[in-house]
Amino acid sequence: MTDLPPNAQNPENTASDVAQELLRKLRQKQGNWVEWGYAIASLQKTGYNPQEIFEATGFEPIQQNQVIVGSQVYNSLEKSGVSEAVQSHYTTRGSDVLYELRLLTQEERAAAAELIFIHKLDADEAREVAKAIKEFSYLRTLPEGFSSHPGDAVAHQAWKLARQNSDLQERSRLIAKGLRFAHTPTARKQIEQLLTDFTTVPKRPAPILPFYRLESEEQLPRIVPVVGELPLSPQDLQAVPVITEIEPFRMVKFAGEQAWLSLPGWQVLLAAEDPVAILASSDRLPNQNQSRIESVVVVVDRAQRQWDASNYFVVENAGELDFQWFETEPEIPLLGRIIIIVRAKKILDEEITKDSWQIDE
Repeated sequence: MTDLPPNAQNPENTASDVAQELLRKLRQKQGNWVEWGYAIASLQKTGYNPQEIFEATGFEPIQQNQVIVGSQVYNSLEKSGVSEAVQSHYTTRGSDVLYELRLLTQEERAAAAELIFIHKLDADEAREVAKAIKEFSYLRTLPEGFSSHPGDAVAHQAWKLARQNSDLQERSRLIAKGLRFAHTPTARKQIEQLLTDFTTVPKRPAPILPFYRLESEEQLPRIVPVVGELPLSPQDLQAVPVITEIEPFRMVKFAGEQAWLSLPGWQVLLAAEDPVAILASSDRLPNQNQSRIESVVVVVDRAQRQWDASNYFVVENAGELDFQWFETEPEIPLLGRIIIIVRAKKILDEEITKDSWQIDE
């Protein structure tokens, strides 16, 4: 082995030293939460997984994700030129609040952060603000009386919900919320009209998401690589890569970035013209109760890009794919229609199912 010059450093040792220093700072909670997010992201890029970071620092995986995403949002706020007061406020607190703004564009994040700072909102309220701003951005034209200001976006959502609600107490709460956030006099006027106009506008119910669950062992396919057609050589046999199935859907990967996922031949899938599969967590789906989060496969037909109110669609949201339902035709392009969402098969005891003699008895 060639010796290093006296003043030279081994790159591997240097990287290890940097990682250990980052772990030490995280363990001792040095710096602010934004720096923690940068440090955790750096450690993950160098090969540390969330569990290893948790064991070394005490930051739970869910906290790691929050501060990483929150620090990315904070970085975009700096680039957007938010006020010094807002920037200073979020430097010391608010990772949970900024995390809720992750799906907004850079400009929307800055405007939302300013609004949340002014009104002193918590993370749950920030989630509602982000949802209102994003849904407002999908509208083809600005609603009458409302501007593009984020306060008017939140006010419009409250106005719309109030018009759909016949319960006077809830209606009054929503009107008060709208008046609290309304930025322009015309938006305020639109909401004040609801104080004397008690007409209710029926709410169009969101369609039911097309969930399927794998129920039987026969519905769980096994993918086998093909060596070729005889005559074949031993080298041909040995050249076939070993396939490792990735649970819970038995997805397999080959060399490169491609992967294939085998699903049962349901009629809706057979009828699809250009289906693709997207792995997701169920909390990324709209209109869902988040009491139980599980992995799902979302199958999208890329050929079906014509809006209709009875389906969910995949769209681009801040540079990422997102799933949405639109009550009216949106301004943004639709990238495909969701045709099925597959839940994994429930297995009561996975170890028992591996032993056929236990099943037989």
